[in-house]
Amino acid sequence: MWRKLAVAALALGALAGAWAIVDALMPSWYARHVYPLSHAAEIRAAATRNGLDPALVAAVIYEESRFRDDVSSHQGAVGLMQVLPSTAQEIARQTGGTDWTLGDLADPRVNTLYGSYYLRELLDRYGGSELAAVAAYNAGQGNVDAWLSQARAAGRPLRVRDLPFAETRAYVGDVLRLQKIYRRTYGEELGLRR
Repeated sequence: MWRKLAVAALALGALAGAWAIVDALMPSWYARHVYPLSHAAEIRAAATRNGLDPALVAAVIYEESRFRDDVSSHQGAVGLMQVLPSTAQEIARQTGGTDWTLGDLADPRVNTLYGSYYLRELLDRYGGSELAAVAAYNAGQGNVDAWLSQARAAGRPLRVRDLPFAETRAYVGDVLRLQKIYRRTYGEELGLRR
């Protein structure tokens, strides 16, 4: 049994390494075709305002909505960054947005600002850990708090493979991989290269 687990772990490691090589060798024209970018000005502004890597914001948007600002989830999340109305209402309260309405989440500028604000809160809560923040963006803070507690009890940091939800493991892995692709492919548009 241990031998099978070791082989499976090696295979997963090789697959992750293979993705990194494929991503690094992906021509820019192909990356632009497969991983589009829109609303770059809104992403730059929201990232700057919240002290975020704009490539991380773009990666979250891609994973949440594929840059479609008219989508909503079965759980009620809305827009580019799939912000829940309850989260947006709390952000509006914290930031003095007294005129906020649900319809504001359909505005790419507002949605990106609110989603980025929330992502910044998560990064602050988890000591700058992008892995934990992105996991919480997908699975909620309560789950991530429990997973971090388990990792600490085991004497190690939280790892992607520690995330018990397959959807969250895939989401976090994809967002962190896409962050590198967006940084490399759209650095100038995202304000990362001058």
